[in-house]
Amino acid sequence: MDKRVRKVVKKIAKSAIKRAPEPLKEKAKEKITESIQNKGKEFTEKLESARDDFADNVHEKAGEAKEKTQEVLLSAREKLGKVVEAGESFQEKMSSANEDKHDDKRKVKGVKNLKSVSGIKKAKDMKSATKIKTYENIKSSNDIKTMGS
Repeated sequence: MDKRVRKVVKKIAKSAIKRAPEPLKEKAKEKITESIQNKGKEFTEKLESARDDFADNVHEKAGEAKEKTQEVLLSAREKLGKVVEAGESFQEKMSSANEDKHDDKRKVKGVKNLKSVSGIKKAKDMKSATKIKTYENIKSSNDIKTMGS
């Protein structure tokens, strides 16, 4: 309603209440009170119904969320298990490859493997600068010694 109409209706209602006889005022108060109580009961019932529906909905959604979370955790657990297995197999391959290639380096040398004093080169056993081949002495590439030979 328009504001002006509301004001006019309020004024008319107030003046009607002032001029109304006392028993009529009492009945009007009772009817208004009863009407307000009925509306309050209806409102309360609607609220309770809405609250129950909301609670059911929340429990349902929580159950769904729990199931989804468990599925995600299980899949993550499976993936982590696969990663661990892959890591272990990789570690085994690396350690076996290292053992095969560097088997002599991994073993601890014993007393027999150490050089004795007679096995160490002396100054007389080493080549002097005059015995080293120069570019004039090398005839072909076959004459060059590599590090391995």
